[in-house]
Amino acid sequence: MGKNYIESAKLIDKNVLYTPLEALELAVKTSKAKFDETIELAVRLGVDPRHADQQVRGAVVLPHGTGKSVRTLVFAKGEKAKEAEAAGAEYVGAEELADKIQKENWFEFDIVVATPDMMGVVGRLGRILGPKGLMPNPKSGTVTFDVARAIQEIKAGKVEYRVDKTSIVHVPVGKKSFGAEKLKDNFTAMMEAIVKAKPAAAKGQYIKSVSVSSTMGPGAKVNPNKVLD
Repeated sequence: MGKNYIESAKLIDKNVLYTPLEALELAVKTSKAKFDETIELAVRLGVDPRHADQQVRGAVVLPHGTGKSVRTLVFAKGEKAKEAEAAGAEYVGAEELADKIQKENWFEFDIVVATPDMMGVVGRLGRILGPKGLMPNPKSGTVTFDVARAIQEIKAGKVEYRVDKTSIVHVPVGKKSFGAEKLKDNFTAMMEAIVKAKPAAAKGQYIKSVSVSSTMGPGAKVNPNKVLD
């Protein structure tokens, strides 16, 4: 651990469960890197992701965006391809883009959107896009004929969230430069979405633990009973 991390860790009491605003203020305060660090949220859920009926996945447009520019790749043809280009997609195409990904290991994009009729082409990329979290999915709004709206939401700060194998959701809620108040708005929007996405099959306590941290900083624990306060 570096000197800055050790100094920052002294500002956070590991035995205290902070309010969301207090925790975010600490995450900003303990961000000592020279770049504009991302503030990250980690939520441990009372679900067993091995079961299909306990998956937690979705997307939410953060009120203040992510502070990050996102490059979109859209698989579409004809009028839908024109709509995607007009909406500002960086890359639009069909089989030729799939071939480029497969043959050239090309990944100069952050999010993939596809019209439903293109999923036959995109499906062949499952083994490549899946592990990178780039596979389009109807639940996250990235498989749709309304490509213009999908791109506009992504550019406005739409963030996907998904529970991992260890029952934790890791997701960004903005940049250090946003300040604690704006980060709190984004935090609340994300937590509302996660709470709303609770599977019917989940039993017992759903929100087990919550923490926020900067990219290079220590985590501050949030009281799981006060995440929507």
